[in-house]
Amino acid sequence: MWTRYFMMALLVSSGTAAVAQTEGASEVRLVLQITVDQLRGDLPARVLDRLEPGGFRYLYRKGTRYANAHYEHANTETIVGHATLATGAYPADHGMVGNVWLDRGTGELTYNVEDARYPLLTAGAGVDQKTEIDPTQKAARSQGRSPMAMLVSTFSDELAISTAGKAKIFGVSVKDRGAISLAGHAGKAFWFSKSSGEFVTSRYYYEQYPQWLEAWNQEGRPRRYAGKTWELSRPAESYRSGTADDRAWETDFPGYGAVFPHAYGDAESKYFGTLLTLSPAGDELTRELAEAVLENEQLGQDEIPDFLSVSFSSTDYVGHLFGPASLEAEDNLFRLDQTLAGLLAFVDEKVGLDHTLIVLSADHGGPEVPGYLTSLGLQADYVQPDSWNREPGIAALKAKFGIAEELIATYFHPYVYLDLELLAKKGLEPAVVASAVAAEVAKLDGVSAAVSSYDLAAGRVPDTPQMRSVLNNYHPKRSGDIFVVFEPHRFVGDMDGLRVASMHGSPWAYDTFVPIFFAGPGIRPRVVHRKVAPTAIAGTLAAYLGIKAPSGAHGDLLVEVLED
Repeated sequence: MWTRYFMMALLVSSGTAAVAQTEGASEVRLVLQITVDQLRGDLPARVLDRLEPGGFRYLYRKGTRYANAHYEHANTETIVGHATLATGAYPADHGMVGNVWLDRGTGELTYNVEDARYPLLTAGAGVDQKTEIDPTQKAARSQGRSPMAMLVSTFSDELAISTAGKAKIFGVSVKDRGAISLAGHAGKAFWFSKSSGEFVTSRYYYEQYPQWLEAWNQEGRPRRYAGKTWELSRPAESYRSGTADDRAWETDFPGYGAVFPHAYGDAESKYFGTLLTLSPAGDELTRELAEAVLENEQLGQDEIPDFLSVSFSSTDYVGHLFGPASLEAEDNLFRLDQTLAGLLAFVDEKVGLDHTLIVLSADHGGPEVPGYLTSLGLQADYVQPDSWNREPGIAALKAKFGIAEELIATYFHPYVYLDLELLAKKGLEPAVVASAVAAEVAKLDGVSAAVSSYDLAAGRVPDTPQMRSVLNNYHPKRSGDIFVVFEPHRFVGDMDGLRVASMHGSPWAYDTFVPIFFAGPGIRPRVVHRKVAPTAIAGTLAAYLGIKAPSGAHGDLLVEVLED
């Protein structure tokens, strides 16, 4: 019996003891981890009163909900949050300090899951840079992908270890980093190629596609959206934002527009795959592929629990283009709820929700649009680095060190990287230069703080929540020399030349705030207002099943989930 794999023990976390195996664990055949990209913690409640049973309402009604969950790292980007959910570790330990970092060995910017050793199985299915609104992928020099940049184990890795590799482990998302991170090192991942219009994977996982996936891709499901539009799913008067569709700050993406209906265009258009991901269609396709994985790989069909991660990306793209208070964001939530309800119904049919442990959270939150906030009387604005007056800082650095602008190798927010080779040639101490550059950067418009990594490592920063979050993001081999924090409600509204409405990535509460839901055998309905961190999720999953926590896991366990 599967229960023989479990060891009864006590896990002690920050002085709190919890039973290492719950009574409901023996009933679990599937662990379903759902991540909604940029789902700020308050957003489901905005539409809850108008939702049908089955999606979010199922989790509210059946699950334990943590209503005050915040990340404790400063760079709230996609891979950072996903890797934290997967590992229970801070970026300081799992190493995914940003969507992009500078590889000091090569001097090149590195995309987080790129790996030239493992090319995609579909040639030419990498990101077409002309149609991709995510500029972080431009740092990738290779279309190869793998999870090898994650430096610690994930929950899914530990599940594989504890079952001698018998647990089936899969991750699915529109985004490669959304699928790869949660699948871990031991699982298999599939993600959507905007250029080829199919779900793909790399040679890290397979030498050739599973037959069922080839057949699924050949169906051409994305093409059913060709010539159609994203329209409101219910009468306009029923929306909170129903009279505010056309707002000046919303992004008018070429061919897509800033107001309803949003056209998907022709299937042969170079923008077609991208436009699908900028709408609820991306989540719908993700759900369908996740269901195909569950059915064809026979997940949850025996006493050894399997793992399926589903990361929904549309909320993130919609948030960037239109903002979380937009009509588009509101309708996206309604459609996301329908997608969740459909996925849970499918899982119930194939596995049984009484045999499924569900956790839903987000990789980060997101800010409101400055234009919306100023309309309500709050101070908010975009930061415009191109308009910064750098002359006083340049003069100060030149007077101090004899050189100025050339001190900086690159700036890819939130990190400033110094030219360490130049400093060595000039006989300059990096820690001294970094502190001086940080002091000048801190004077620029929109900058709340600029923190030297050397000061962080040496403990020469105030012990404040903000500085602790920056320290939690610091990895000595990947982090830049200076971490830049913008002022609250201020951020760069640009993605590689495309004007966007909203941009996450800060340590402020709107970016760190996410929902956490647990539902499954032995977990009773309740809401917990104690402040918790998503780092607790991976360890709590491990404790629930009675297996070892991931190697870098931090944080108190969510004891309410473990109570019988």
